Amino acid sequence: MSPATVVGSIDPCRIYGSVYLERDPRRRGFCFATVYLEPEEAFADLLVYPETNKLFADRAGLWYSTEARDFADYALFVTDNRNLADFSFQYTKVRNYAGCRQR
Repeated sequence: MSPATVVGSIDPCRIYGSVYLERDPRRRGFCFATVYLEPEEAFADLLVYPETNKLFADRAGLWYSTEARDFADYALFVTDNRNLADFSFQYTKVRNYAGCRQR
């Protein structure tokens, strides 16, 4: 999915599967969304469980990290500035906790 197909705001509850986390600011324009790695779980919009198998990353918050940008379902740019992010996320060690936070 390219950034040109995004209409409105980014819904973190729809992001799952293989994810490539981009950290090079020169490639920001090629990413689906800008994200912030939240240091505190309580303030994150999305809790992410890092799957070790792509086949199990089948619902919101289940991400399989890939090193191959071209084969990722989503490329997300990681920013250090929370104000520039479309949403924030935090990793969780419990698979059942993965997903969107209730707002």
